[in-house]
Amino acid sequence: MNATAAPTEPHVMSTYARVPITLSHGRGCRVWDVNGREYLDALAGIAVNTLGHAHPRLVKALQEQVSRLIHVSNYHHHPLTEPLAAALCERSGLDKVFFCSSGLEANEAALKLARKFGHDKGIARPQIVVYEKAFHGRSIATLSATANPRVQAGFGPLVEGFIRVPINDLDALRAATAGNPDVVAVFFEAIQGEGGVHPLTPEYIAGVRALCDEHDWLLMIDEVQCGMGRTGKWFAHQWAGIQPDVMALAKGLGSGVPVGAVVAGPRAAHIFQPGNHGTTFGGNPLAMRAGLETIRIMEDEGLLANAAVMGARLIEQLRAELHGVPGVREVRGKGLMIGIELDRPCGALVNRCAEAGLLLSVTADRVIRLVPPLILSSAETDEIVAKLVPQVRAFLNETDA
Repeated sequence: MNATAAPTEPHVMSTYARVPITLSHGRGCRVWDVNGREYLDALAGIAVNTLGHAHPRLVKALQEQVSRLIHVSNYHHHPLTEPLAAALCERSGLDKVFFCSSGLEANEAALKLARKFGHDKGIARPQIVVYEKAFHGRSIATLSATANPRVQAGFGPLVEGFIRVPINDLDALRAATAGNPDVVAVFFEAIQGEGGVHPLTPEYIAGVRALCDEHDWLLMIDEVQCGMGRTGKWFAHQWAGIQPDVMALAKGLGSGVPVGAVVAGPRAAHIFQPGNHGTTFGGNPLAMRAGLETIRIMEDEGLLANAAVMGARLIEQLRAELHGVPGVREVRGKGLMIGIELDRPCGALVNRCAEAGLLLSVTADRVIRLVPPLILSSAETDEIVAKLVPQVRAFLNETDA
């Protein structure tokens, strides 16, 4: 970054602690800044750019769609909504889809589904089980479901109706809900992203499915960050061999074009009726074309298998290179959603790694997060390790826990 000052944006609200580089263009797993410097992108817009940058098939499809129809209101049909909905239902085993534009909107819709599910059963004040370290968005309702006091601060009063439990502890879930007739749903990320890349175990997910069946609760899974092939299956919960009642999607669904979706099974698919929920931009032709083309390319190029193989390679190499390094607590994750937990805050590594030509993020203060495009090659996997490991070692040598 040649020690240049951060770009000035005097008319943009200061809501982000940006890395002081200005990106110009990208291709594949690489991006370039306005000064021509190249970076390996191990962040993919935070698990968004499934196909990397400027994938030729996606570019061609979007250019064609822009020339035909970008947006129509949801008063009218267009020919792309049903094909994408059918594609998601086929791959999830669920029944119906509501389209929106972001993960926050998808999670907000899921929460509304759960509340109406409760009201339809005569429950006046429905309660939803959520989790420690969870992150579901920054609207008032999703912020209330989130478990980060730092992002909640200054926005109270929060929405009531949430019961919070730790992950991977069925006994805690049973204890927190025992004798409570107002519980209507359990809502979790199959792999917690912003909370520090914490996977829920397949055994736990299957156990929650059984509890939901026993008590007539909705099982709702936030797959916004971990879904769309990132773990080596279409959706991360599929490693547990179960189906949810409600699933929220976004991020990688449109490979950079904003697309969100709520996919519902038979117990939830008919809860919303005309007038219960809506959106302006959700389901627009450009977004639907992006989602359809993303899925087609993923299948044609075998990207689920690639995510599994490259993810295993990356985790194995990181564990080998960082084994026994003082300050490294754990390398964890699934497929190409990987976290490296240190024993100290490590946000400085974002800029340090950018200086070394590698883009990544730090989440939950101490966890280096890697969520590269699913087109990642073995050579690029090795390059991530070669660029990242020296930076981690140097950082740990220079700082105190």
